[in-house]
Amino acid sequence: MADIAYEKELGLTETGIPGLVVVDLAVHGDNRGWFKENWQRAKMALGLGLPDRRWVQNNISFNTQRGATRGIHAEPWDKFISVATGSVFGAWVDLRAGSPAYGRVFTCTLDPSRAIYVPRGVGNSYQALEDGTAYTYLVDAHWSAELKGTYTFVNLADPELAIDWPIPLAEAELSDADRAHPLLRDVRPMEPRRTLVTGANGQLGRAVRALAEERGLMAFDYCDIDTFDMSDPAAYGTVDWDLYGTVINCGAYTAVDAAETPEGRVTCWKANATGPALLARTCAERGISLVHVSSDYVFDGTRELHTEDEPLSPLGVYGQSKAAGDLAVAGCPAHWIVRSSWVIGDGRNFVKTMCALSDRVADAGDALLEVTVVDDQVGRLTFTRDMAEGILWLLGYREGSVLPAASAPCGTYNLTGEGRAASWADIAREVFELANGNGGAVRPVTTAEYYAKATGPVSPRPEHSALDLAKIEAAGFTPRDWEEELCDYVRALRA
Repeated sequence: MADIAYEKELGLTETGIPGLVVVDLAVHGDNRGWFKENWQRAKMALGLGLPDRRWVQNNISFNTQRGATRGIHAEPWDKFISVATGSVFGAWVDLRAGSPAYGRVFTCTLDPSRAIYVPRGVGNSYQALEDGTAYTYLVDAHWSAELKGTYTFVNLADPELAIDWPIPLAEAELSDADRAHPLLRDVRPMEPRRTLVTGANGQLGRAVRALAEERGLMAFDYCDIDTFDMSDPAAYGTVDWDLYGTVINCGAYTAVDAAETPEGRVTCWKANATGPALLARTCAERGISLVHVSSDYVFDGTRELHTEDEPLSPLGVYGQSKAAGDLAVAGCPAHWIVRSSWVIGDGRNFVKTMCALSDRVADAGDALLEVTVVDDQVGRLTFTRDMAEGILWLLGYREGSVLPAASAPCGTYNLTGEGRAASWADIAREVFELANGNGGAVRPVTTAEYYAKATGPVSPRPEHSALDLAKIEAAGFTPRDWEEELCDYVRALRA
């Protein structure tokens, strides 16, 4: 019988194969037997940081005799393997296309006090060490005979893998199919689930694409409203959702003043609320992870620093639509809501406008002598490069890795530039100084003064937009100081 270690502390051990993690389980035993929490979401996913999967099937494999051996199979889903009775020797091989650990082997013994999390595409094999051994596994996709054609296999006896089986394979019980699997050199690696980036033509979408291509990340697809309108229910039938494991939604309607018009209100709600709600429902139904970008406008701005758990209190139509989108996305089991403010990237934005105005002031032939900028709205800039890096970090992509490891716990994260909170006028003054040394041409005014002569509707703005970054920094990602990034951004524009 397996010598079960009772009362172990719940914990994780890395294996050298990205995403493959050994889990020590607390087994409570006495003279009657034992009890364990085989899977406990709050402790294991939210506490330890195991991927928070949508388990949809629970399977049990029973081995009548010692020596029964199964594998090596890599399947298109994540698995959580634990032993119900007896013990098994397990061997795992990374068979994922593009993985830096491709072909790497990890072995260990599993008993009721030790389980393992197996990510999609990692081949797994189990050899029963006792008669009457049973192991159980949770999976995040339903099995079907058709899906078996998508498995990747490698031979148990491949000398390149050099697995030291406790019971020699010549003495073990194997299926004919498992004996006939190919050697590693002939294996067809398993392709990763793809990532779909919506709103790919916007400032953030372009930044995500540029970073993914720069890092050589695999299996990213990009679309915008011209090819996939996420607010149109009929559009969902045109996408093969079985291909995707993650959606990064960069699409949004951001014309905050136009949103206050009758036509703009309808368009804004479709893009920022209806679209994310439909997307969240689709992702929830299919076990797809969803990243959604939110805004400081979901708050009324009365607090000087906003945490992720502050109650929603939007002032205008744009903020109300974004808050509704947040609530819909939060219903998707595997979701990350990334909340930003004052976004600057590749496209029309405040910094580019200020650079152009600074050039006009510096031009002796131009009549423009000063520029009025509001001084009673305070926050931090968010550069899209930082946002893209933070999103990939939350999904588990680390620098130098083309496949994700363990992702950050699901939930809402603030993500802006680090540094002091400043007004729009402060930022404009810095841009003018960086561009032409004419920061004195910026004249601060109140929001009321700035819009006093507006002929169209004006959306109310939060007075304070600074977001607390403690949560995302605790997850391991620290954004750059926005003022350092502003210097680099303006230099690049001038170049």
